[in-house]
Amino acid sequence: MIYDVPPIDHSMIHMPSQQLVVASRNTPKLPISSSIDVSKFSQKLTRRASYRSSSQCAKFVRIALQSAGANIVQHPIAASDWGRTLQQIGYQQITPDFNNPKPGDIYIIHRTKKHRYGHIAGFTGSQWVSDFKQTSYDVYNDQNVTYSYYRLAPQSSQA
Repeated sequence: MIYDVPPIDHSMIHMPSQQLVVASRNTPKLPISSSIDVSKFSQKLTRRASYRSSSQCAKFVRIALQSAGANIVQHPIAASDWGRTLQQIGYQQITPDFNNPKPGDIYIIHRTKKHRYGHIAGFTGSQWVSDFKQTSYDVYNDQNVTYSYYRLAPQSSQA
């Protein structure tokens, strides 16, 4: 449940006080915006997810967002650093709504001493999914974790 690089790639070191962002050469800088198809997002998450974590939650959520139409040019590595990127692609931070999630909702668990990369997952309409099919949003079973919760902003109609 940690980040967006293969677990065997030890070439990137991430310190908790820094935000590491991956960008390709000659790509435009922010802002990023796009139209996201929630159905495609949910389908991609569900198809790719396993029943156990592979420690790549941010990668799986990013791939699902991109397959759903999100134009993500640069992105953070750690799951806990994804808030700004989500807002740039059309999500709004809202008060956590775990009792009434909507398809396409995404939550982030901020880093802790025990989980230095945090966690990110999306709601498919039936369950929370990251790199694995979760039984709950509360994957850490830790009372001290803090969350950020994001929902797609309503699309304004274009004339």
